[in-house]
Amino acid sequence: MHLTVVLLTMLILPAASVLVERWTGSGTINLWWLIGKWFVFWGVGVRLFIAGARQIVKPELTATGIFGVTDRAAFPLAQELGFWNLTIGLISIASIRRPEWVAPMAIAGMLFYAMAGALHVAGKDRGFSENVAMISDLGMAGLLLASLVATFPLWARS
Repeated sequence: MHLTVVLLTMLILPAASVLVERWTGSGTINLWWLIGKWFVFWGVGVRLFIAGARQIVKPELTATGIFGVTDRAAFPLAQELGFWNLTIGLISIASIRRPEWVAPMAIAGMLFYAMAGALHVAGKDRGFSENVAMISDLGMAGLLLASLVATFPLWARS
C-alpha cells in the first residue's frame, strides 16, 4: 500500500496533471512552473496529508514499518511528525488556489524531503519501506529544487 500511495502521489498523478494542463492549454506555458505547481499539490500536499493522517491515527506503522522501532514510547514522536505532515500537506493542497504559495511550499517540501532522504541514506540495514521512502524523498527534493531554480525569475518577483 505504501508503495502505491508513493507512486501515485509523487509520480503518476502529478505527472498526469502537468500533462493534462499542458495539453489543454488551460494553464501557464512555463513547463517548470506547472511541474512545481502539481508536484507541490500532489507530492508535498496530498502525500504528506495522507502520511500525516496515517501517522496520527496509527503511529506504529511509521515507527515500526519505516524506522524499525517497536517501543510504544516512540509512537508519540511519530504522531508529532504526523501533525507536521498534515499541516504542510494542507497548506500545499491549498496552494492550488493560491499560486503565490507554490514557491514557499516547494522550498519547505524540498528541504523536508532532502533532510528526510539524507536521514534514510545514513540508516543501516534499510528494509524495503525505508528504501522506498529514501528514493522517493530524494527524488522529490531534487525535482522541487530543479523547479525552484528554473522558475526563480517568476516567483522572486512576486
